[in-house]
Amino acid sequence: MVAAKVDSRQAAPRVPDAPPAVSTRLRDDPGLRAAKILMVDDEECNILVARKYLQTDGYTKIQAVTDSTKAIALIRSEKPDLVLLDVMMPQVSGLDILQVMALDPVLQRIPVLILTASNDAQTKKNCLELGASDFLGKPVDPNDLLPRVRNTLTNKQHQDRLSQYAEKLESIVRERTMELVASRQQVIHCLARAAEFRDDNTGQHVVRVGRYVGVIARRLGFSDSQVELLELAAQLHDIGKIGIPDDILKKPGKLDPDEYNLMQRHCMIGKKIIAPLLPEEFTVLKSHTRIGSNLLNVRSSPLLVLAARIAQTHHERWDGTGYPLGLRGEDIPIEGRLTSVADVFDALSTSRPYKAAYPREKCFKILEEGRGTQFDPRVLDAFFASSDEVVQIQLEYMDQP
Repeated sequence: MVAAKVDSRQAAPRVPDAPPAVSTRLRDDPGLRAAKILMVDDEECNILVARKYLQTDGYTKIQAVTDSTKAIALIRSEKPDLVLLDVMMPQVSGLDILQVMALDPVLQRIPVLILTASNDAQTKKNCLELGASDFLGKPVDPNDLLPRVRNTLTNKQHQDRLSQYAEKLESIVRERTMELVASRQQVIHCLARAAEFRDDNTGQHVVRVGRYVGVIARRLGFSDSQVELLELAAQLHDIGKIGIPDDILKKPGKLDPDEYNLMQRHCMIGKKIIAPLLPEEFTVLKSHTRIGSNLLNVRSSPLLVLAARIAQTHHERWDGTGYPLGLRGEDIPIEGRLTSVADVFDALSTSRPYKAAYPREKCFKILEEGRGTQFDPRVLDAFFASSDEVVQIQLEYMDQP
């Protein structure tokens, strides 16, 4: 409030004369002149006094409400730059209004000047604890009111600018992060397809396998961020094929034992592709599974660490008879078990130099025959339960002749 409470039976007091001129500071600052001020006071005469002072000082956007029950709704809709709030009001007090504003992340940023004739220390303490910016006594003194209003609005301007600047920085960071993510994805796609083009002239195999892995992982309850990482990392599962001769990769017939042993090296070759090699490590390049895993083994990148494990373990078998490490059951990393099912299904369901594509029903039957021997039963069930999504991926990423 801006004046002491008056008895409704008495005549309203004369509005005091306002200061003679607009302050230089306000006149030179269009931002302050355009500030929205809301007065909440159940006494009309107090509003008239404060409005007169503020208008003479150059403020043009002044609203007022005498019914305190409507104050919060008005504050929410108008979002003023400053609230001048009386404390002692019927039905809804100034403290009640402050409590509501303090609980709202948007309203709590609006500064509040308390106008009161009370000198009660506890009331002031309560108001300050609820976020009030300052106090003004009644009857109001323009030499007290106007500087405090200007100072409070100026401080809010600074806070708003800092907030806008922070939001702008966050937007720039988000944009740059998205660009980096997109660049990373493109690099992964290019690297994966560089290997896949060795024996698949469409390069779609790696994309399908990544999508199948994502479908299985989502069905098993992985988070969206984990699914996204797995989809991308799984595309590098066969990066080690870069180190396998063409006459083996493109051989239309069955591989002989020596050729098959050489083909098995692609897992280790894949691991080695990303990480820089020490001179003594070149001797290890003969084993493709270990090499494939090491190539991707960059500790600073969760994506490449994950891709390295997939490259190394996607040919392990649930019963321990796989390669290159002969891991068994849950000793095989889950990402390797997921990729194993996805990779075998895609190999069965697409044409290869040595075979035609099998119908989906036959592919599922062959996978089922590997339950508990080649494949993790739980992973297999998740894949079968996602058959509709599997079909959509097949259609979307179908190899073109």
